[in-house]
Order: sequence, then structure tokens, then C-alpha cells
Amino acid sequence: MATGRTHRPATRSRGIPEATVARLPLYLRALTGLSERSVPTVSSEELAAAAGVNSAKLRKDFSYLGSYGTRGVGYDVEYLVYQISRELGLTQDWPVVIVGIGNLGAALANYGGFASRGFRVAALIDADPAMAGKPVAGIPVQHSDDLEKIITENGVSIGVIATPAGAAQPVCDRLVAAGVTSILNFAPTVLSVPEGVDVRKVDLSIELQILAFHEQRKAGEDAAAAEVGGVSEVVAPAVRGGAAVDRKGPDGDMPAVMPA
Repeated sequence: MATGRTHRPATRSRGIPEATVARLPLYLRALTGLSERSVPTVSSEELAAAAGVNSAKLRKDFSYLGSYGTRGVGYDVEYLVYQISRELGLTQDWPVVIVGIGNLGAALANYGGFASRGFRVAALIDADPAMAGKPVAGIPVQHSDDLEKIITENGVSIGVIATPAGAAQPVCDRLVAAGVTSILNFAPTVLSVPEGVDVRKVDLSIELQILAFHEQRKAGEDAAAAEVGGVSEVVAPAVRGGAAVDRKGPDGDMPAVMPA
């Protein structure tokens, strides 16, 4: 069991902020789409819109890569794909193991996007003896007793955890002890890791809860707007174009509703 655990600092050794690193895959996805359509160049505004960021932030991010584009022309799409792929380490093959081959683990194993993005699923691992030897996505599942051997033989440095929450930390500890230094965690729990190990957490339930919050807020805003609209319908007939209408007050002289 690892102790004295903490997380890696928020800035890369090459001076690229983590926030920029997190946006590079968004740029790469947009650029890959442009490349597939044989688009030779793209402006910062067009690429920013495709990636969902503002153009000033994009230009700042690309300055860390030493890429500034050409005024009046924009950025060379193929060169940017290469630059970002190289910065993300995608110009080499990364063997990945997936631990926990339930519904989610099996879905991840069948995901076709790994290979096209520089990742190779080297092994599938599960603690259930009944799963051993069964092929998933054409790869036979191996028992977790052999986890350390599998990591060593395949030179794995990236592990994906798709186990139930209770099993995630022990699996994480074994992965780290075997030499894995990057973990993608789908289990609904927070993992503790030693310094030098990166963890990225994907929690679908949290994302859904955040969406539920926004839906509730939008519903409240709609209800408030409807309530205000109802009041306006009561007040509106008394005022036309900012002028008082013919209704009289109790003294027969002052209008019942004064103009706003």
C-alpha cells in the first residue's frame, strides 16, 4: 500500500500549463476532422469555434507550442495535427490495460477510438475466474492474479480502472506497484496515488448531476419568467405606448395607472 500520497504539480516541466494541456485534445479532434475533409488551413476563429473555446485563448495555447500561424492565412492543419500529437505523446504506441471487464470495461475494450489515437489495448483483466479466457473485442480476458506479470511483459504505463468502487483502490495500488504511472479511473471513488502518478477521473454520475442542476435552474428561470409575464398581462392593458389610458382613479381625475 503506497503512503505519503499526493498529486503531481499542475504545470508540466516544459512550461505548458495543465489548462492548456487539457484543451490540446479538443484542438486535435477538431483538426483531425478538418484533415479528413482535406482542409489545408484554418483560422484561429474557425478552429476556436470548432473546439468550443475563444480565439484569444487558442492563440495563447498555441504559443506554448511555438505555433503562431500566418497572418491572412491561418494555421496549417496537417502541421498542427503533428505538433499537437507530438506534444501529447501520440506519435508513439501506448499499451493500455483495462481492469474490470463488466459492462463498462467491455464497452471500453470495444471502443474503436483507442487505436486511431495512439493507444493499444494490450490486455483485459478481471477478478472473476469465469471470465478468464473469454474473448472481449477479440482479446482474451486474463485473471487479475497475473496483473503484475501482464504489466511487466507488455511494458504498460497506462491503466484503466473500470471496477466497482470497493475494488478500485487495491487495483490502483497494484498497478502503481507494478510500474503504471498514469491511471484513467471510471470507478465512482477517489483514488490515492503517490507523487509521480497521474490520475484522471471520469464519473458519469457526477456529470449527470451537474446537468440536472442546470436543468433545474433553467426550469426555475422559465417559471419565474412565466410569473413575471402573468403580472405583465395584468398591468399591460392599463398602459399603451407609455401613456396613461382612459381609466380614472377614485377622484375621477388621476389615471388609475401612471405611465412608467
